[in-house]
Amino acid sequence: MHKILSDKKTIIWLVAPGLLLISLLIFIPIAFSFNYSLTDWKGVGTYQYVGFSNYADIFGGDSIFWKSLLNSILLAAGLILIQHPFSILIAMLVQYCGRYEKFLRICIFIPAIISTFVTTKLWTSIFDTQFGLLNRLLDIVHLPDWKQDWLGDPVWAIICIIFVCMWQGFGYAFLLYYAGIKGVSKDLHEAAMLDGASQFQLNMRIVFPLLMPVIRVNLVLAVVSAFKQMETVYLMTGGGPANSTQFMSTYLYSKAFRESLYGYGNAISILLVVICLIVTVIMNRALSREVEG
Repeated sequence: MHKILSDKKTIIWLVAPGLLLISLLIFIPIAFSFNYSLTDWKGVGTYQYVGFSNYADIFGGDSIFWKSLLNSILLAAGLILIQHPFSILIAMLVQYCGRYEKFLRICIFIPAIISTFVTTKLWTSIFDTQFGLLNRLLDIVHLPDWKQDWLGDPVWAIICIIFVCMWQGFGYAFLLYYAGIKGVSKDLHEAAMLDGASQFQLNMRIVFPLLMPVIRVNLVLAVVSAFKQMETVYLMTGGGPANSTQFMSTYLYSKAFRESLYGYGNAISILLVVICLIVTVIMNRALSREVEG
């Protein structure tokens, strides 16, 4: 084995199929997308190269693009500050539920395996102004003044979308944290208990620090998913009302396929890739220091 791994030609032949596949599926499409981002192509017919004018238009005065970027950042913040701390807490509590542990684990993960279309339509009907369950419940508890046009008001619409996205992804976050907690050696638990540590001290001083590698991976995945969020937004509001719930992916789709500005849409896609790469590198470095520390 050592002889094979020391042969550079052999290593190249072993790595080449993977590199070729990655190039065909990732690098080459990105290169084509960048090429189209430099054109005024409308998706069909001929086109002309316009240089970086699409990027200049985005940075120069496209307020909707910046709104979509802000919404993506808000969703990422919601996932990091609300969804993940809560999922860690639930994962720690579920392990103490005895014979109900498996049942609770299944119930928590169910939303994550249901079709996005089904769950989105479910929540859309709940938020419906006239026949939605939420407004009906507010009538039942005698709080009619709290009733809202949940998906018709710009502020409430983005709040509802962030909530639904966190609800849909909660099961995956919970499962990863639960697996990480279960992976902590029982010997450490027993040693801590013999030293007189409480359950709270055990979780905070032993389990949580050992969970940092899992937290690192989970947070990076959460931020990337926030920036490429599309299905839930498209099915619930389509980016409305008045583009208040546009995310980068939905705005890209709108420009490329609704307005036939294919070159402009590709420029947005390239910026999306660049932003995701920058955020991933920054978070990996920041969280690596936490893990090593």
